[in-house]
Amino acid sequence: QVQLQESGGGLVQAGGSLRLSCAASGRTFSRYSMGWFRQAPGTEREFVAVVSASGGITYYVDSVKGRFTISRDNAKNTMYLQMNSLTPEDTAVYYCAATIRYGSREYREYDYWGQGTQVTVSS
Repeated sequence: QVQLQESGGGLVQAGGSLRLSCAASGRTFSRYSMGWFRQAPGTEREFVAVVSASGGITYYVDSVKGRFTISRDNAKNTMYLQMNSLTPEDTAVYYCAATIRYGSREYREYDYWGQGTQVTVSS
């Protein structure tokens, strides 16, 4: 079992930055690929980024490449999402999730989810 808790969301102006954190419980954190997803009202949950269990491999959705950076610290059981150059289109609830499937970008393949943290970008 892995329990996940996001933090770091908030209200920011367009062009600003936020760093999201995802704290995990349990001693098996380093076995899981970890992903960030987001969901805006009336839309489906969207893949944002994933980092492999070791932290060596990352994938991003095209719309955030060059602006967002995913990372993890297995010693601290924590994953991060550094978000720069934010736009109103980034407004959503952001979720962290864990999967045993390597580098998955499909939300249905994730086994554990956090409660989500709201990110709002004003224009």
